Amino acid sequence: MTAPESAARRLPYVMAVNEAITQLMREDPAVFLAGEDVALYGSVFGISRNLLAEFGPERVVDTPIAEAGIMGLGIGAAATGLRPIIDIMFMDFMTVCMDQLVNQAAKMKYMFGGKARLPLTIHTMAGGGRSMAAQHSQSLEAWFCHVPGLKVVMPSGANEAKGLMIAAVRDDNPVIVVNQKALLGASAPVPEDLYEIPLGVANIVRPGSNFTIVALGAMVPEALKAAETLAEDGLDVEVIDPRTLQPFDTGTVVASVRKTHRALVAHEAVRFGGLGAEIAAQIQEEAFDHLDAPVGRVGAPFSPVPFSPVLESHYVPTAETIVTEVRRLLGRQA
Repeated sequence: MTAPESAARRLPYVMAVNEAITQLMREDPAVFLAGEDVALYGSVFGISRNLLAEFGPERVVDTPIAEAGIMGLGIGAAATGLRPIIDIMFMDFMTVCMDQLVNQAAKMKYMFGGKARLPLTIHTMAGGGRSMAAQHSQSLEAWFCHVPGLKVVMPSGANEAKGLMIAAVRDDNPVIVVNQKALLGASAPVPEDLYEIPLGVANIVRPGSNFTIVALGAMVPEALKAAETLAEDGLDVEVIDPRTLQPFDTGTVVASVRKTHRALVAHEAVRFGGLGAEIAAQIQEEAFDHLDAPVGRVGAPFSPVPFSPVLESHYVPTAETIVTEVRRLLGRQA
């Protein structure tokens, strides 16, 4: 079931994730959570707060600082009938368990002729904005979207965070849930019931008629701010939140571009080799004759993420970055 458009109560993003995990664990005894500091500490970011008290140490498991071991635990548990959620504290730490994830989890179903089920959810935190420096602030989602056998979701708000987490845990394939640190305190209406946001279905957050912005994760609220500014230029901007990055909903994006004739993709990851390049390629393959301008891309510079708050504020794209690029594309520089 897809979440209703509105709900009376509001939850911060982090509590929406917490509620999703709590309700899933109450619903299905096969669901458990494992990771560094997820039990006694309630996780560094608070996503597992109070879970240990309700479900005990057999279902909320503090692990050693060993990402390869955590990933292996998740793969083995999923292959033998459980439905694990494993927490890789920072997306940067996925580098430590790449072999387990890319060569085992992603390929197991294929190599066993479809007979193996691997209902494994990998939860991780990505992105900058908190001065956590180069080894704790990266956005590496494009790596995983390139690997057949993995699904990747990136919520843009609290409602999406809960609905996508529920869909991920109920899926019988490995799903990486990429939450972004900059969004954790943002509140939104979130229904109390268990609801799924279907994987692979984009959301038109703001309808528009003559420009399309495809924004990923934390860039969605920035794109909405940019759309308000661009309205002063006479642009009626449509903002699309893919929600699922793999599989990607090309159809919704292409239909929008055929209507608006102009497009830009915005993500926090490094611009070179980012998902913006893939999405731009799909647009030109499917809607080239409808384009009145080149497809634009907004992303981070080709640099490690700075520690300095001043430098990081220039590194992470913002609404202003998006507005500047749209105006450049259309030859409307201030």
